[in-house]
Amino acid sequence: MATQIKSGKKSKKKPIPVKTSLNNPFDYHWTPLNSDQMHFILNTLKDRISEIGLQKREVKAFRMWGKRKKPKKLEEAKEPSQQKIDVQPVQTSEQGWTDIAARKQLAIGINEVTKGLERNELSLVLVCNSVKPRHMTQHLIPLSKTRLVPACQVPRLSENLAGIMGLKCLLALGFKRETPAFTDTVAAIVPKVPSLDVAWVPSLAGQAVGSEEGHQEEKSEEREQARGQKRKLEETPGTTTPSSSCLQPLKVKRIVPNPSKIRKPKKNKLK
Repeated sequence: MATQIKSGKKSKKKPIPVKTSLNNPFDYHWTPLNSDQMHFILNTLKDRISEIGLQKREVKAFRMWGKRKKPKKLEEAKEPSQQKIDVQPVQTSEQGWTDIAARKQLAIGINEVTKGLERNELSLVLVCNSVKPRHMTQHLIPLSKTRLVPACQVPRLSENLAGIMGLKCLLALGFKRETPAFTDTVAAIVPKVPSLDVAWVPSLAGQAVGSEEGHQEEKSEEREQARGQKRKLEETPGTTTPSSSCLQPLKVKRIVPNPSKIRKPKKNKLK
């Protein structure tokens, strides 16, 4: 007797999961440096790092192929006269940083600089201009602005400092607050760093003007209340609204996991 094949239900296609997200409406830009400021910052860093001698050394150890390690039992069974004395070669240059104390006072790389800003440990941030894509360092602008840390983008930072420090590239460099080795360097560079413009963070000058005007209004109100007069409160001119040039139009993005993939319906197993 031939077995009858039961026709299963038609397999339903599962809908593709779609996530909706909004882009950031604020557009961040690094404030450009002048040529004099750029050369001053680069020369100051070069002189200080070469003076300290901070450099990362890598010693390449050659592996001996074809020699297998003998088990410990066989080595213990040998007589002491037959055992060979292993003489370790003396390394002239150790692997790692030449000055560990000075290295701990720096934050090298985008990840270390980001962590240092989040923990409020840095006093100065310098970013290279050759970072691609650009959005890799844009998150450092609001972080440094909210932490009141001077930060700027220095052209050719990696070209001038990576070779001196023994690194392949140097995309971001941060100086920690307690840096006895770089105190004079940070004090000399900070006046040359331009301020960052973040639309949703009020400037210190605007806050100072607003506070002074607020104190004056309070004094005048007290005087008029004592006289029995009423005064209408007006908006302070110190408060400024963010300009429309720094805003981007909001866009709703639909994130689909690999939409070009051909999804075949699953076949039911025949009993």
